Amino acid sequence: MDKKKLSERDICTKLITPALEAAGWDKQRQLREEVNLTAGRVVVHGNKGVRDTKTIRRADYVLSFKPGQPLAVVEAKDNKHTVRDGIQQALDYAAMLDVPFAFSSNGDGFVFHDKTLADGVLEREISLAEFPSPEVLWQRYLTWKGISDEQATVYAQDYHVGRSARYYQVNAINRSVEAVVKGQKRILLVMATGTGKTYTAFQIIWRLWKSGTARRILFLADRNILVDQTMVNDFKPFKGAMAKLSVNQKGVEKVDGAGQKTTELVELGVNPQTKKVDKSYEIYLSLYQAVTGTEEERNIYKQFSPDFFDLVVIDECHRGSAAEDSAWREILDYFGSAVHLGLTATPKETTEVSNITYFGEPVYTYSLKQGIDDGFLAPYKVIRIDLDKDSGWRPTAGKVDAKGQAIEDRIYNQKDMNKTLVLTQRDEVVAKRITELLYATGRMNKTIVFCEDIDHASRMRQALINANTDLASANPKYVMQITGDNAEGKMELDNFIDPKRAYPVIATTSRLMTTGVDAQTCKLIVLDRTINSMTEFKQIIGRGTRINDDYDKLWFTILDFKKATENFADPAFDGEPVVIYEPKGDEPVAPSGDNDPPTDEQGKSVDGPRGTYDPDNGTGGNAGQGGGARIKYVVDDVTVYVANERVQFMGPDGKLITESLKDYTRIQLKKRFASLDEFLQSWTDADRKQAIVDELAAQGVFFDELAKETGKDLDPFDLVCHVAFGQKPLTRRERADNVKKKNYFTQYGETARKVLDKLLDKYADEGIANIEQTEVLRTPDFAPLGSPVELIKSFGGKPQYQAALRSLELALYQ
Repeated sequence: MDKKKLSERDICTKLITPALEAAGWDKQRQLREEVNLTAGRVVVHGNKGVRDTKTIRRADYVLSFKPGQPLAVVEAKDNKHTVRDGIQQALDYAAMLDVPFAFSSNGDGFVFHDKTLADGVLEREISLAEFPSPEVLWQRYLTWKGISDEQATVYAQDYHVGRSARYYQVNAINRSVEAVVKGQKRILLVMATGTGKTYTAFQIIWRLWKSGTARRILFLADRNILVDQTMVNDFKPFKGAMAKLSVNQKGVEKVDGAGQKTTELVELGVNPQTKKVDKSYEIYLSLYQAVTGTEEERNIYKQFSPDFFDLVVIDECHRGSAAEDSAWREILDYFGSAVHLGLTATPKETTEVSNITYFGEPVYTYSLKQGIDDGFLAPYKVIRIDLDKDSGWRPTAGKVDAKGQAIEDRIYNQKDMNKTLVLTQRDEVVAKRITELLYATGRMNKTIVFCEDIDHASRMRQALINANTDLASANPKYVMQITGDNAEGKMELDNFIDPKRAYPVIATTSRLMTTGVDAQTCKLIVLDRTINSMTEFKQIIGRGTRINDDYDKLWFTILDFKKATENFADPAFDGEPVVIYEPKGDEPVAPSGDNDPPTDEQGKSVDGPRGTYDPDNGTGGNAGQGGGARIKYVVDDVTVYVANERVQFMGPDGKLITESLKDYTRIQLKKRFASLDEFLQSWTDADRKQAIVDELAAQGVFFDELAKETGKDLDPFDLVCHVAFGQKPLTRRERADNVKKKNYFTQYGETARKVLDKLLDKYADEGIANIEQTEVLRTPDFAPLGSPVELIKSFGGKPQYQAALRSLELALYQ
């Protein structure tokens, strides 16, 4: 067998796989081939998102001791490569999978990289027959991890069989279980919104429960919908052993594949009549508020003995559990002997509150940026809109509002809007701009409008209905107010987040939808609320980051009226959580003062005596008013205009581009091409011009958006020359006509000349990418000239056709 003639796939099939099986690796349970680790980053072109398949990271082999327990990566190359050529790639994949073993092979043998240093050697070459067995690598792995044989029994507990976990979920699950078996009592898991925290929590609980390590578990969440949906979705395998700590029976409405609504009753762990807890269950789910509210509700958890639970899982743990004086902490202190596992997308690290000080450093972190890079989370673009009155408005002397109240004489700015001052025409301008954007991108695109309070959400609903009278009159649920006080709106929340349900389309809200709303198809987030908390900002942005390929939800837009997206420039937006609060002496672990107080579904504070601020109502306290209702002036006769509008994009580094699009593009292009001559040479030398366009797009050059700003009919070639090097651009039609005028193609026969003429028209209409594809000859425009085979033959064959196409391109860009 001549190995040099074998493809990479042949090397795998004929040499590598047999060597692995001979070493004892079970092909069905332990050996996976061509494993996609990532989905491929989404690239946004204009109003269309596409996956960049070149960014998919695919391992040739992933070897596992058992499903969900990866041990090693093997990277294969054909035999024209050396045995070492794949090792760096294998090491990259091994780092992603959190495993210490990496192998590369070209069919002659293996390079074995062993971070455990079990033999005292980091990297060496071995023969095909020397590949280590699963048992050998497993024992080295356990030693490397510091897991004893007794602990390994728990650590190796099987996953629940169902949908496969993504690589980062496997890492999070294994790191958490490892921490438990090693005796760690407080554990923090940080995973960006939309990356499957609840599913990850389920698998952690499942393995600890099945192994007997955690026989009784309490799962705490801060939204009723989170508890109910968790029970009927991710936690469904626990049915029969699981109950909800509630005194009211709850029916959860679901929609089946045929679109029919069904109601599934959630099992209760509390008798509604006697208020006595049924302690026969093993897994309990509860709202924080349900066990820290009235004295009767507090009695629910106190019916359990302090050592009843082995594991307490705190979902959205940033919302108060780390604060020493928080009422929620009472639960954790009461069940202090249990393991406390905190889950959050946004660990709170301020000068006053620290999740890390309570839980310790995260055992695993998967960030928003990493999720976008991997293609599991949606990228975004930002449209910043400044309204003229937001920069400052002062009433004329003696002016009264619509209620006859004399308006205090001072300058009102953006922070006052919809809190102290309501300009009704401002609502109309905001609604109009939202509507214009939906007209341009899709009027049925799910949209969440975040407002200052319930009163503002109610007014925005009305303004949006009046701006969309056609659709709102056809279906009154086109725009819905979904807030804590609105029973009808809350009933529609499940329909809003269900991809199969068209209505509601637009939801106006205040705080109810900030966290825990799994809006997979939300394509527009509107910010018309002052956001002072980085935690809250991250949670709100997380409503749009979920991807749903089936419904073409690959990216989303943020429409910002309150400069909230300035938070993107904060290093804390997607950085590693850093402890900056350090208690001293007898100071509490985390004092009060959090400006993001925990609230229930009505927006009422549930955080003890300091919870007097109601963030989700229309009034609230007002300094200088003796604690009474806040004065809110309503003014109908002040005109509001859009003063400035700017589109911002997320660059390839995951950061929001702050310069103008042209300035940013100029900087990026000059990093790649030092001079116009260098660009022209690269363009001329390229066999496919689209290859250069794709390369620049991957580096963050937004050709579609540049064309909108500079000229829709400009070729990428002219955009580069014009934006980066100040050259006067020509439209595609002008370039095509210039070629036609000069009769470049008289050397070809009649049919070939007609083909070239059609290609020039195609170029003028659609650009260079289409004419570089042979498939263009299959389009209807070419059908009257003959079949694709006949057209290529008119040039003398495929090589001659490709040469003619290259000459055509040279003429276009001469």
